[in-house]
Amino acid sequence: MKATWEKIEKNLGVLEVEVGAERVAAALDKAFNKVVKKANVPGFRKGKVPRPIFESRFGVESLYQDAIDILLPEAYGEAVEETDIFPVDRPEVDIEQFAKGQPFIFKAKVTVKPEVVLGQYKGLEVPAQKAEITEDELNAELKRLQERHAELVVVDDEPAANGDIAVIDFDGSVDGVQFEGGQAERHSLELGSNSFIPGFEEQVVGMSTGDFKDVEVTFPEAYHAENLAGKAAVFKVKVHEIKRKQLPELDDEFAKDVSEFDTLEEYKADLKAQLESRKQEELKGARETAVVDAAAANAEVEIPDAMIASEVANMVRDFDNRLRQQGMNMDMFLSFSGQTREDLELQMKGDAEKRVRNNLVLEVIAKAENIEVSEEEVNAELASMAESFKRTPEEIRSILAANGSLSSLNDEISLRKTIDFLVENSVEVEAPATQEEAAPEEASAE
Repeated sequence: MKATWEKIEKNLGVLEVEVGAERVAAALDKAFNKVVKKANVPGFRKGKVPRPIFESRFGVESLYQDAIDILLPEAYGEAVEETDIFPVDRPEVDIEQFAKGQPFIFKAKVTVKPEVVLGQYKGLEVPAQKAEITEDELNAELKRLQERHAELVVVDDEPAANGDIAVIDFDGSVDGVQFEGGQAERHSLELGSNSFIPGFEEQVVGMSTGDFKDVEVTFPEAYHAENLAGKAAVFKVKVHEIKRKQLPELDDEFAKDVSEFDTLEEYKADLKAQLESRKQEELKGARETAVVDAAAANAEVEIPDAMIASEVANMVRDFDNRLRQQGMNMDMFLSFSGQTREDLELQMKGDAEKRVRNNLVLEVIAKAENIEVSEEEVNAELASMAESFKRTPEEIRSILAANGSLSSLNDEISLRKTIDFLVENSVEVEAPATQEEAAPEEASAE
Protein backbone atom coordinates (compact mmCIF):
# COMPACT_ATOMS: atom_id res chain seq x y z
CA MET A 1 0.00 0.00 0.00
CA LYS A 2 1.21 3.53 -0.80
CA ALA A 3 0.05 6.62 1.07
CA THR A 4 0.99 10.29 0.66
CA TRP A 5 -0.07 13.34 2.65
CA GLU A 6 -0.28 16.85 1.23
CA LYS A 7 -1.26 19.80 3.38
CA ILE A 8 -3.53 22.29 1.63
CA GLU A 9 -4.30 24.57 4.59
CA LYS A 10 -3.08 24.86 8.18
CA ASN A 11 -5.24 22.08 9.58
CA LEU A 12 -6.48 20.51 6.36
CA GLY A 13 -4.83 18.17 3.90
CA VAL A 14 -5.38 15.41 1.38
CA LEU A 15 -4.41 11.82 2.03
CA GLU A 16 -3.95 9.87 -1.22
CA VAL A 17 -3.93 6.09 -0.87
CA GLU A 18 -3.30 3.26 -3.31
CA VAL A 19 -4.10 -0.30 -2.25
CA GLY A 20 -2.76 -3.25 -4.25
CA ALA A 21 -4.96 -5.36 -6.52
CA GLU A 22 -4.39 -8.47 -4.39
CA ARG A 23 -6.09 -6.79 -1.41
CA VAL A 24 -8.93 -5.69 -3.66
CA ALA A 25 -9.38 -9.34 -4.67
CA ALA A 26 -9.41 -10.41 -1.02
CA ALA A 27 -12.03 -7.75 -0.21
CA LEU A 28 -14.17 -8.91 -3.13
CA ASP A 29 -13.96 -12.48 -1.79
CA LYS A 30 -15.18 -11.31 1.62
CA ALA A 31 -17.95 -9.29 -0.01
CA PHE A 32 -19.06 -12.32 -2.04
CA ASN A 33 -19.13 -14.55 1.07
CA LYS A 34 -21.34 -11.97 2.75
CA VAL A 35 -23.70 -11.26 -0.15
CA VAL A 36 -24.12 -14.84 -1.39
CA LYS A 37 -25.88 -15.79 1.84
CA LYS A 38 -28.82 -13.66 0.74
CA ALA A 39 -28.61 -14.18 -3.04
CA ASN A 40 -31.72 -15.72 -4.55
CA VAL A 41 -30.86 -17.67 -7.73
CA PRO A 42 -33.23 -20.31 -9.16
CA GLY A 43 -31.82 -23.84 -8.82
CA PHE A 44 -29.52 -22.93 -5.92
CA ARG A 45 -30.01 -22.73 -2.21
CA LYS A 46 -29.07 -19.46 -0.54
CA GLY A 47 -25.37 -19.38 0.20
CA LYS A 48 -24.60 -22.13 -2.37
CA VAL A 49 -24.46 -20.07 -5.59
CA PRO A 50 -21.09 -20.57 -7.34
CA ARG A 51 -19.06 -17.38 -7.78
CA PRO A 52 -19.01 -17.44 -11.60
CA ILE A 53 -22.78 -17.87 -11.80
CA PHE A 54 -23.31 -15.07 -9.25
CA GLU A 55 -21.08 -12.68 -11.20
CA SER A 56 -22.66 -13.68 -14.48
CA ARG A 57 -26.15 -13.00 -13.14
CA PHE A 58 -25.52 -9.89 -11.01
CA GLY A 59 -22.18 -8.62 -12.28
CA VAL A 60 -18.98 -8.32 -10.26
CA GLU A 61 -19.84 -4.62 -9.77
CA SER A 62 -22.60 -5.67 -7.38
CA LEU A 63 -19.84 -6.60 -4.92
CA TYR A 64 -17.95 -3.32 -5.16
CA GLN A 65 -19.74 -1.31 -2.45
CA ASP A 66 -19.50 -4.11 0.12
CA ALA A 67 -15.84 -4.64 -0.75
CA ILE A 68 -15.16 -0.90 -0.39
CA ASP A 69 -16.93 -0.92 3.00
CA ILE A 70 -14.62 -3.77 4.06
CA LEU A 71 -11.36 -2.39 2.68
CA LEU A 72 -11.66 1.37 3.11
CA PRO A 73 -11.61 1.61 6.94
CA GLU A 74 -8.55 -0.60 7.34
CA ALA A 75 -6.70 1.07 4.45
CA TYR A 76 -7.50 4.54 5.82
CA GLY A 77 -6.28 3.55 9.29
CA GLU A 78 -3.02 2.16 7.91
CA ALA A 79 -2.49 5.29 5.79
CA VAL A 80 -3.03 7.56 8.81
CA GLU A 81 -0.41 5.59 10.74
CA GLU A 82 2.02 5.50 7.81
CA THR A 83 1.86 9.27 7.20
CA ASP A 84 1.91 10.03 10.94
CA ILE A 85 -1.06 12.40 10.92
CA PHE A 86 -3.67 12.89 13.67
CA PRO A 87 -7.21 13.28 12.25
CA VAL A 88 -9.71 15.14 14.45
CA ASP A 89 -12.81 14.72 12.28
CA ARG A 90 -14.40 12.27 9.86
CA PRO A 91 -12.66 12.42 6.46
CA GLU A 92 -14.32 13.39 3.18
CA VAL A 93 -13.50 10.40 0.97
CA ASP A 94 -13.46 10.44 -2.83
CA ILE A 95 -13.12 7.03 -4.55
CA GLU A 96 -10.86 7.47 -7.57
CA GLN A 97 -10.65 3.84 -8.70
CA PHE A 98 -12.10 0.50 -7.65
CA ALA A 99 -12.32 -2.44 -10.03
CA LYS A 100 -11.52 -6.13 -10.11
CA GLY A 101 -7.87 -6.71 -10.98
CA GLN A 102 -7.00 -3.03 -10.40
CA PRO A 103 -5.50 -1.14 -7.43
CA PHE A 104 -7.94 0.65 -5.16
CA ILE A 105 -7.23 4.40 -5.19
CA PHE A 106 -8.95 6.96 -3.01
CA LYS A 107 -8.36 10.45 -1.67
CA ALA A 108 -9.43 11.63 1.76
CA LYS A 109 -9.68 15.27 2.75
CA VAL A 110 -8.70 15.22 6.43
CA THR A 111 -8.81 17.80 9.22
CA VAL A 112 -5.83 17.16 11.50
CA LYS A 113 -4.69 18.24 14.90
CA PRO A 114 -3.36 21.79 14.59
CA GLU A 115 0.24 22.84 14.95
CA VAL A 116 1.07 24.77 18.11
CA VAL A 117 3.73 27.47 18.17
CA LEU A 118 4.75 27.89 21.81
CA GLY A 119 5.37 31.27 23.37
CA GLN A 120 6.76 31.85 26.85
CA TYR A 121 5.74 29.10 29.25
CA LYS A 122 8.57 29.14 31.81
CA GLY A 123 9.01 31.94 34.30
CA LEU A 124 5.36 32.95 34.10
CA GLU A 125 4.30 35.37 36.82
CA VAL A 126 1.41 34.50 39.14
CA PRO A 127 0.09 36.55 42.08
CA ALA A 128 1.44 35.48 45.46
CA GLN A 129 -1.29 34.39 47.84
CA LYS A 130 -1.27 33.05 51.37
CA ALA A 131 -3.59 30.43 52.76
CA GLU A 132 -4.47 32.49 55.81
CA ILE A 133 -7.93 32.34 57.35
CA THR A 134 -9.30 35.60 58.70
CA GLU A 135 -11.51 35.87 61.76
CA ASP A 136 -14.41 36.80 59.50
CA GLU A 137 -13.94 33.64 57.42
CA LEU A 138 -13.79 31.49 60.56
CA ASN A 139 -16.94 33.13 61.94
CA ALA A 140 -18.74 32.63 58.62
CA GLU A 141 -17.93 28.92 58.73
CA LEU A 142 -19.15 28.68 62.32
CA LYS A 143 -22.36 30.45 61.26
CA ARG A 144 -22.81 27.93 58.44
CA LEU A 145 -22.36 25.06 60.91
CA GLN A 146 -24.87 26.67 63.24
CA GLU A 147 -27.37 26.81 60.38
CA ARG A 148 -26.74 23.17 59.54
CA HIS A 149 -27.42 22.07 63.11
CA ALA A 150 -30.33 24.42 63.70
CA GLU A 151 -33.65 23.08 64.99
CA LEU A 152 -37.00 24.02 63.51
CA VAL A 153 -39.44 25.32 66.12
CA VAL A 154 -43.07 26.19 65.52
CA VAL A 155 -43.89 29.89 65.77
CA ASP A 156 -47.52 30.58 66.72
CA ASP A 157 -47.54 34.22 67.72
CA GLU A 158 -45.42 35.90 65.04
CA PRO A 159 -45.93 36.48 61.30
CA ALA A 160 -43.76 34.64 58.76
CA ALA A 161 -40.40 36.20 57.95
CA ASN A 162 -37.68 35.50 55.41
CA GLY A 163 -35.81 32.36 56.38
CA ASP A 164 -38.90 30.76 57.96
CA ILE A 165 -40.50 27.57 56.70
CA ALA A 166 -44.17 28.20 55.88
CA VAL A 167 -46.36 25.09 55.66
CA ILE A 168 -49.03 26.10 53.16
CA ASP A 169 -51.85 24.98 50.91
CA PHE A 170 -52.02 26.69 47.54
CA ASP A 171 -54.39 26.53 44.61
CA GLY A 172 -53.32 28.37 41.46
CA SER A 173 -55.44 29.42 38.50
CA VAL A 174 -55.10 31.49 35.32
CA ASP A 175 -58.23 33.33 34.23
CA GLY A 176 -60.14 31.39 36.86
CA VAL A 177 -59.04 27.98 35.51
CA GLN A 178 -56.78 25.66 37.53
CA PHE A 179 -53.57 24.54 35.80
CA GLU A 180 -51.50 21.39 36.18
CA GLY A 181 -48.96 21.57 39.01
CA GLY A 182 -50.59 24.61 40.56
CA GLN A 183 -52.11 22.86 43.59
CA ALA A 184 -50.58 21.38 46.77
CA GLU A 185 -51.46 20.74 50.39
CA ARG A 186 -49.21 21.29 53.41
CA HIS A 187 -46.26 22.20 51.23
CA SER A 188 -43.14 23.33 53.13
CA LEU A 189 -41.76 26.51 51.54
CA GLU A 190 -38.60 28.24 52.75
CA LEU A 191 -39.30 31.95 52.41
CA GLY A 192 -36.51 33.79 50.63
CA SER A 193 -35.27 30.67 48.83
CA ASN A 194 -36.61 31.95 45.47
CA SER A 195 -37.85 28.46 44.66
CA PHE A 196 -41.32 29.69 43.65
CA ILE A 197 -42.50 32.08 40.95
CA PRO A 198 -41.03 35.58 41.47
CA GLY A 199 -43.20 37.59 43.84
CA PHE A 200 -44.89 34.60 45.49
CA GLU A 201 -42.70 34.20 48.57
CA GLU A 202 -42.57 37.93 49.24
CA GLN A 203 -46.38 37.98 49.59
CA VAL A 204 -46.38 35.06 52.04
CA VAL A 205 -43.98 36.99 54.27
CA GLY A 206 -46.09 38.68 56.95
CA MET A 207 -48.85 36.05 56.95
CA SER A 208 -49.61 34.30 60.24
CA THR A 209 -50.77 30.80 61.11
CA GLY A 210 -54.37 30.31 59.94
CA ASP A 211 -54.29 33.23 57.48
CA PHE A 212 -55.82 33.05 53.99
CA LYS A 213 -54.65 35.23 51.11
CA ASP A 214 -54.88 35.59 47.34
CA VAL A 215 -51.32 35.84 46.02
CA GLU A 216 -51.14 37.46 42.58
CA VAL A 217 -48.09 36.79 40.41
CA THR A 218 -47.06 36.78 36.76
CA PHE A 219 -45.19 33.85 35.24
CA PRO A 220 -41.86 34.78 33.60
CA GLU A 221 -41.87 35.17 29.82
CA ALA A 222 -39.23 32.39 29.61
CA TYR A 223 -41.18 29.98 31.83
CA HIS A 224 -40.66 26.33 30.80
CA ALA A 225 -44.41 25.67 30.44
CA GLU A 226 -45.31 27.64 27.33
CA ASN A 227 -49.04 27.72 28.17
CA LEU A 228 -48.23 29.67 31.36
CA ALA A 229 -45.34 31.88 30.16
CA GLY A 230 -46.12 35.56 30.73
CA LYS A 231 -49.58 34.80 32.18
CA ALA A 232 -51.02 36.45 35.32
CA ALA A 233 -52.04 33.89 37.96
CA VAL A 234 -53.81 33.93 41.32
CA PHE A 235 -52.91 31.50 44.11
CA LYS A 236 -55.28 30.99 47.02
CA VAL A 237 -52.91 30.41 49.95
CA LYS A 238 -53.59 29.12 53.45
CA VAL A 239 -50.88 29.05 56.15
CA HIS A 240 -51.05 25.98 58.37
CA GLU A 241 -47.84 26.45 60.30
CA ILE A 242 -44.74 28.61 60.54
CA LYS A 243 -41.41 27.07 61.52
CA ARG A 244 -38.32 29.05 62.41
CA LYS A 245 -34.72 27.97 62.65
CA GLN A 246 -33.36 28.05 66.19
CA LEU A 247 -29.59 28.25 66.11
CA PRO A 248 -27.59 26.43 68.79
CA GLU A 249 -25.36 28.49 71.07
CA LEU A 250 -21.69 28.61 70.10
CA ASP A 251 -20.27 27.10 73.28
CA ASP A 252 -18.46 24.03 74.56
CA GLU A 253 -21.65 21.95 74.31
CA PHE A 254 -21.92 22.81 70.62
CA ALA A 255 -18.30 21.70 70.09
CA LYS A 256 -19.03 18.38 71.84
CA ASP A 257 -22.14 17.81 69.73
CA VAL A 258 -20.53 18.39 66.35
CA SER A 259 -16.93 17.27 66.89
CA GLU A 260 -14.56 15.17 68.96
CA PHE A 261 -13.40 18.18 70.97
CA ASP A 262 -14.46 19.16 74.50
CA THR A 263 -14.15 22.92 74.18
CA LEU A 264 -15.17 25.49 71.60
CA GLU A 265 -11.64 26.91 71.44
CA GLU A 266 -10.19 23.50 70.55
CA TYR A 267 -12.85 23.02 67.91
CA LYS A 268 -12.23 26.49 66.44
CA ALA A 269 -8.49 25.80 66.21
CA ASP A 270 -9.12 22.53 64.37
CA LEU A 271 -11.71 24.16 62.12
CA LYS A 272 -9.27 26.94 61.24
CA ALA A 273 -6.64 24.35 60.31
CA GLN A 274 -9.18 22.56 58.07
CA LEU A 275 -10.12 25.83 56.37
CA GLU A 276 -6.46 26.70 55.81
CA SER A 277 -5.85 23.28 54.25
CA ARG A 278 -8.90 23.71 52.01
CA LYS A 279 -7.80 27.22 51.02
CA GLN A 280 -4.31 25.91 50.27
CA GLU A 281 -5.82 23.43 47.80
CA GLU A 282 -7.96 26.17 46.25
CA LEU A 283 -4.94 28.44 45.83
CA LYS A 284 -2.95 25.56 44.34
CA GLY A 285 -5.74 25.00 41.82
CA ALA A 286 -5.92 28.73 41.08
CA ARG A 287 -2.16 28.89 40.45
CA GLU A 288 -2.33 25.87 38.14
CA THR A 289 -5.16 27.47 36.20
CA ALA A 290 -3.28 30.77 35.98
CA VAL A 291 -0.06 29.29 34.56
CA VAL A 292 -1.87 27.04 32.08
CA ASP A 293 -4.04 29.93 30.87
CA ALA A 294 -0.99 32.16 30.53
CA ALA A 295 1.02 29.55 28.60
CA ALA A 296 -1.95 28.95 26.31
CA ALA A 297 -2.46 32.68 25.76
CA ASN A 298 1.21 33.04 24.74
CA ALA A 299 0.95 30.22 22.18
CA GLU A 300 -0.26 30.45 18.59
CA VAL A 301 -2.77 27.82 17.44
CA GLU A 302 -5.80 27.72 15.15
CA ILE A 303 -8.32 25.23 16.52
CA PRO A 304 -10.53 23.35 14.03
CA ASP A 305 -14.26 23.66 14.66
CA ALA A 306 -14.50 19.86 14.74
CA MET A 307 -12.33 19.69 17.88
CA ILE A 308 -14.49 22.27 19.65
CA ALA A 309 -17.68 20.46 18.63
CA SER A 310 -16.26 17.18 19.92
CA GLU A 311 -15.36 18.73 23.27
CA VAL A 312 -18.82 20.31 23.57
CA ALA A 313 -20.32 16.84 23.00
CA ASN A 314 -18.08 15.44 25.77
CA MET A 315 -19.14 18.22 28.14
CA VAL A 316 -22.84 17.67 27.41
CA ARG A 317 -22.42 13.93 28.01
CA ASP A 318 -20.63 14.55 31.32
CA PHE A 319 -23.35 17.00 32.37
CA ASP A 320 -26.04 14.46 31.52
CA ASN A 321 -24.23 11.83 33.63
CA ARG A 322 -24.10 14.21 36.61
CA LEU A 323 -27.82 14.95 36.22
CA ARG A 324 -28.61 11.23 36.26
CA GLN A 325 -26.60 10.81 39.45
CA GLN A 326 -28.91 13.43 40.98
CA GLY A 327 -32.04 11.62 39.82
CA MET A 328 -32.65 13.85 36.79
CA ASN A 329 -31.99 13.61 33.07
CA MET A 330 -31.28 16.03 30.25
CA ASP A 331 -34.91 16.32 29.11
CA MET A 332 -36.05 17.22 32.65
CA PHE A 333 -33.29 19.80 33.05
CA LEU A 334 -34.09 21.47 29.72
CA SER A 335 -37.77 21.55 30.62
CA PHE A 336 -37.15 23.11 34.05
CA SER A 337 -34.61 25.63 32.78
CA GLY A 338 -36.58 26.65 29.68
CA GLN A 339 -33.53 26.03 27.48
CA THR A 340 -32.95 23.99 24.36
CA ARG A 341 -30.05 21.60 23.83
CA GLU A 342 -28.63 24.12 21.35
CA ASP A 343 -28.73 26.83 24.07
CA LEU A 344 -26.78 24.56 26.41
CA GLU A 345 -24.19 23.71 23.75
CA LEU A 346 -23.74 27.40 22.94
CA GLN A 347 -23.11 28.16 26.62
CA MET A 348 -20.45 25.44 26.76
CA LYS A 349 -18.68 26.42 23.55
CA GLY A 350 -16.37 29.00 25.13
CA ASP A 351 -15.18 26.63 27.86
CA ALA A 352 -14.82 23.84 25.31
CA GLU A 353 -12.55 25.97 23.10
CA LYS A 354 -10.47 26.92 26.13
CA ARG A 355 -10.09 23.28 27.18
CA VAL A 356 -9.02 22.20 23.70
CA ARG A 357 -6.52 25.05 23.42
CA ASN A 358 -5.02 24.40 26.86
CA ASN A 359 -4.69 20.65 26.26
CA LEU A 360 -3.04 21.17 22.87
CA VAL A 361 -0.51 23.57 24.37
CA LEU A 362 0.21 21.28 27.35
CA GLU A 363 0.75 18.35 24.99
CA VAL A 364 3.35 20.28 23.00
CA ILE A 365 5.08 21.54 26.17
CA ALA A 366 5.32 17.94 27.40
CA LYS A 367 7.08 16.98 24.16
CA ALA A 368 9.37 20.02 24.28
CA GLU A 369 10.42 19.22 27.85
CA ASN A 370 10.58 15.43 27.35
CA ILE A 371 7.99 14.85 30.07
CA GLU A 372 7.27 11.13 30.04
CA VAL A 373 5.13 8.80 32.12
CA SER A 374 6.82 5.83 33.74
CA GLU A 375 5.27 2.41 34.31
CA GLU A 376 5.63 3.02 38.06
CA GLU A 377 3.48 6.15 37.77
CA VAL A 378 0.82 4.28 35.82
CA ASN A 379 0.84 1.50 38.43
CA ALA A 380 0.52 4.04 41.24
CA GLU A 381 -2.50 5.63 39.52
CA LEU A 382 -4.08 2.20 38.98
CA ALA A 383 -3.53 1.39 42.67
CA SER A 384 -5.21 4.65 43.68
CA MET A 385 -8.18 3.95 41.40
CA ALA A 386 -8.40 0.38 42.69
CA GLU A 387 -8.63 1.63 46.27
CA SER A 388 -11.42 4.05 45.34
CA PHE A 389 -13.46 1.43 43.48
CA LYS A 390 -12.69 -1.47 45.86
CA ARG A 391 -11.09 -3.51 43.06
CA THR A 392 -7.60 -4.81 42.39
CA PRO A 393 -5.16 -2.83 40.21
CA GLU A 394 -5.17 -5.74 37.74
CA GLU A 395 -8.95 -5.56 37.43
CA ILE A 396 -8.81 -1.80 36.83
CA ARG A 397 -6.11 -2.25 34.17
CA SER A 398 -8.17 -4.93 32.41
CA ILE A 399 -11.31 -2.75 32.42
CA LEU A 400 -9.42 0.26 31.02
CA ALA A 401 -7.71 -1.89 28.39
CA ALA A 402 -11.06 -3.40 27.33
CA ASN A 403 -12.55 0.10 26.99
CA GLY A 404 -9.54 1.40 25.10
CA SER A 405 -8.94 3.92 27.91
CA LEU A 406 -5.49 2.83 29.09
CA SER A 407 -3.77 5.34 26.80
CA SER A 408 -6.11 8.06 28.13
CA LEU A 409 -4.89 7.32 31.65
CA ASN A 410 -1.32 7.80 30.43
CA ASP A 411 -2.35 11.12 28.84
CA GLU A 412 -3.99 12.31 32.07
CA ILE A 413 -0.84 11.58 34.08
CA SER A 414 1.28 13.38 31.47
CA LEU A 415 -1.10 16.35 31.64
CA ARG A 416 -0.78 16.61 35.42
CA LYS A 417 3.01 16.31 35.27
CA THR A 418 3.16 19.07 32.67
CA ILE A 419 1.01 21.36 34.82
CA ASP A 420 3.27 20.61 37.81
CA PHE A 421 6.24 21.54 35.62
CA LEU A 422 4.68 24.90 34.71
CA VAL A 423 3.90 25.65 38.36
CA GLU A 424 7.42 24.73 39.48
CA ASN A 425 8.86 27.03 36.82
CA SER A 426 6.53 29.95 37.52
CA VAL A 427 7.31 33.00 39.65
CA GLU A 428 5.15 34.36 42.44
CA VAL A 429 4.88 38.14 42.48
CA GLU A 430 3.21 40.40 45.00
CA ALA A 431 -0.06 41.77 43.75
CA PRO A 432 -0.21 45.60 43.56
CA ALA A 433 -1.85 47.19 46.58
CA THR A 434 -5.47 48.20 46.25
CA GLN A 435 -6.62 51.74 47.06
CA GLU A 436 -7.98 50.51 50.40
CA GLU A 437 -4.64 48.92 51.31
CA ALA A 438 -2.71 52.01 50.26
CA ALA A 439 -4.98 54.40 52.19
CA PRO A 440 -3.34 54.02 55.63
CA GLU A 441 0.11 54.81 54.15
CA GLU A 442 -1.28 57.87 52.40
CA ALA A 443 -2.95 59.00 55.62
CA SER A 444 0.25 58.62 57.63
CA ALA A 445 2.24 60.51 54.99
CA GLU A 446 -0.06 63.46 55.48
